Amino acid sequence: MNVDKYGNTSSGSIPLALADAEADGRLKPGALVLMTGMGAGLTWGSSLIEWTNGRKAA
Repeated sequence: MNVDKYGNTSSGSIPLALADAEADGRLKPGALVLMTGMGAGLTWGSSLIEWTNGRKAA
């Protein structure tokens, strides 16, 4: 949650939350991250990713 810090950033909410979580040390390589976004008209989308350190897995 970062609405109290940044306000409603609409499509930027998920990237901001990921950046905050990484900066706080809450994201480690191998962590599963579920991202869900909601919009007008009951639209939504979700994605499950595995967080990496930016390098390709061997």
